[in-house]
Amino acid sequence: MIVISLILVLCSGLAHAVWNMLAKQSTDKALFLWVIYMPATIVLLPTLINELSSASLSQTQWLLIGASLIMQSVYSLLLAYTYNAGDLSQVYPIMRGTPTLLIPAIGVLLLKETLPLWGWIGLSFMLIGFIVMIGRSSGKGHQQSFYKPVLLAMSVGLCITTYTLIDKVNLQHLSPLALLEVTNIGFVLGLTPAVLRSKRLKHVIRTHINIIWIGAILSPGSYLLFLFAARNANISTVAPMREVGIVFGTLLGLFVLKESQGTRRITASIAVVMGIIMIASSGH
Repeated sequence: MIVISLILVLCSGLAHAVWNMLAKQSTDKALFLWVIYMPATIVLLPTLINELSSASLSQTQWLLIGASLIMQSVYSLLLAYTYNAGDLSQVYPIMRGTPTLLIPAIGVLLLKETLPLWGWIGLSFMLIGFIVMIGRSSGKGHQQSFYKPVLLAMSVGLCITTYTLIDKVNLQHLSPLALLEVTNIGFVLGLTPAVLRSKRLKHVIRTHINIIWIGAILSPGSYLLFLFAARNANISTVAPMREVGIVFGTLLGLFVLKESQGTRRITASIAVVMGIIMIASSGH
């Protein structure tokens, strides 16, 4: 089962990096994200209604479902702001790297999961890679432009940490498809005010019609793959593994979006891959 879970997580990381690249390329981040999430939200709504109507959930379980929805709303809003502020190869490692340290630590301390020493060494390699990837531009004129995307990306990372841990618990009483719909609804609700204020929705759809369908498949699909993996494996193992998307995101930013500082960020990616291999080995 661990092999299947790791394969699912690796595919999840690649899918996540690709749809985030598409969002970064879009002319209006909030509207584009809203559009690509709407199809899955509509399709999966009957599944969620049917499952909730037949389930007998406690007050605590309902609160956890609500917490997941709220965190997804905050996440989607911050994600749009972050991609307006920084490069994909700069902010993506920070967003995805923040949970890499926090989730295993919380998983071990609060969820009574275990991570062998080899896994913690792998996390150290990954964190070194993240630090090198983040970097910064020298000079006073760049300081303000550096701190804004970094702080936003760290906020996104905290949201990811929170909703990942909440959803690990939610998987005990919801199926992956139903839980995916909860997160989809939260994501869409967070962006809906921006959509209502804007009059550019039709323009965004016309402009990006060729890539919207790709994002519509990969955006919910990436998290669905992770939920299936998390249901059958320790969160402290599979959550860091999903951050292989950092490597994919960095490479996409450098070679597709033509962002700068390629040598340093590719070198950092090698450190991340080494860490991933160590974490995967620790799960056997």
